[in-house]
Amino acid sequence: MNSDQEYMQRCLQLAANGLGRVRPNPLVGCVIVKDGVIVSEGYHQEYGHNHAERNAILNSQSSVLNSTLYVNLEPCSHQGLTPPCADLIIEKGIRKVVCCNDDPNPLVAGKGFAKLEAAGIEVVRHILEDEGRRLNRRFFTFMEKRRPYIILKWAQTSDGFMAPEGRRNYWISSQRQNILNHRWRSEEAAILIGSQTYIDDKPQLTTRHYNGLNPTPIVLDRRCRLKDVPSHWLHLHSATLDEVVRQLFDLKIQSVIVEGGRAVLDSFISEGLYDEIRILRSSVRFGVGLQAPDISSLDKTRIQFFD
Repeated sequence: MNSDQEYMQRCLQLAANGLGRVRPNPLVGCVIVKDGVIVSEGYHQEYGHNHAERNAILNSQSSVLNSTLYVNLEPCSHQGLTPPCADLIIEKGIRKVVCCNDDPNPLVAGKGFAKLEAAGIEVVRHILEDEGRRLNRRFFTFMEKRRPYIILKWAQTSDGFMAPEGRRNYWISSQRQNILNHRWRSEEAAILIGSQTYIDDKPQLTTRHYNGLNPTPIVLDRRCRLKDVPSHWLHLHSATLDEVVRQLFDLKIQSVIVEGGRAVLDSFISEGLYDEIRILRSSVRFGVGLQAPDISSLDKTRIQFFD
């Protein structure tokens, strides 16, 4: 790994600190190097607050004139909730910008690089590009596929059941797995269940076991059975999943974790509408009951087990 890659790896590490707090913005980290030494670092910490480049420049204890700025996403060139980062980079006399990913957002999409180069700044692109796309997979999926990044998640027993026979109370996940599950919730913009899960469990769908932001709760109620859905929930009646994901895109919901029952999960699987499957696997055995979705024919690279 050369020095450009090492500094970019540090950008990606910093950027990951914003997961769950900057949505719908991408995760961005920044490192400023001068005379072969890191003189400042920063990352985008919260939606509506400073971008990574501005934080890194403000964090520097010395001049960044003639330095090299590393950032994992093309600097913005437009006025949003914060001023354009490209303008600040030019103003501070930074000599070179090394970047990981081009920004697919039409508001940026090459305009940031063009502004920097027009000001005489050297621009190097595509350093650790695949790693950057992986980190910002929610953002790139939303921008390029025009739908949220979709994670299917369920818990199952060691013998492959989601629920026991009958309607008795049961628990599959361990306390450690519950904390992990609530951390996952905090990382996504929304969480979706079906109407039957809502009727049976009245779930809270919060991050109460983990210190993070709650996702927007969504209930899919295609038969219009529910009358008591809280006002802060999204109550969807769409007939098809294509309509559901289109609605979520229009609402600027960048990612969703699906924690529904077997029917809802099977619907997403059969439509191929998922990016990851996460399975919490327990040592509990039921012997009989409701079987978990069949994943035998699915792409194993998109499936992870958590024991």
